Amino acid sequence: MEKELEPQAKRGGDAPVEIFKERLVLASASPRRAEILRAVRWPFEKLAVDIDETRFPAEDAVSYVERLAREKAEAAARMRRGSLVLGADTVVVVEGEVLGKPRGEPDARRMLGLLSGRWHEVLTGVALVPGAEGARPHVAHEKTRVRFAQMSEAEINWYAATGEPQDKAGAYAIQGRAALFIEEISGDYWNVVGLPVHLVYKLARGL
Repeated sequence: MEKELEPQAKRGGDAPVEIFKERLVLASASPRRAEILRAVRWPFEKLAVDIDETRFPAEDAVSYVERLAREKAEAAARMRRGSLVLGADTVVVVEGEVLGKPRGEPDARRMLGLLSGRWHEVLTGVALVPGAEGARPHVAHEKTRVRFAQMSEAEINWYAATGEPQDKAGAYAIQGRAALFIEEISGDYWNVVGLPVHLVYKLARGL
């Protein structure tokens, strides 16, 4: 298990300002989610879990990402009892189709073709499971709209061949090479990267 422990911020000579109530257990192997928590100096431990991510028949995108986030958090909470556990899951929705991670380069090219020249939505479900015995998970989601530029076939082939799309929902990384093709964004940028950290912070403050 990876541990990331950061000191609390200090204000002048005063005692540390307590922004974060407690350290998180991040139920994810995603390096991007870990990087976002590091960026805001939120102490955390990383504990990857393995769950069945099959989407139920007729399950809408919001229900799907919220369910997976909750199941990931609950799976990690069973291994780290007494800890505040965070689960998250992200998908892309374009023209009514739910896109997860591509299954190889041809699938990445297909997804990029769907995104090219269109608006799409990025949905991330988040779930916090408090450490208290019998506490119920707090579940929510964030939605961000993103518009891709029109991509040529050569651009799609080039980007797919970089390998960057392979572990990304919707086959792109907004913070990577795909930034070349992003024309507009409406909503939380960090949600598109993989973790709407402001939403997580609001949920944690409400516990």
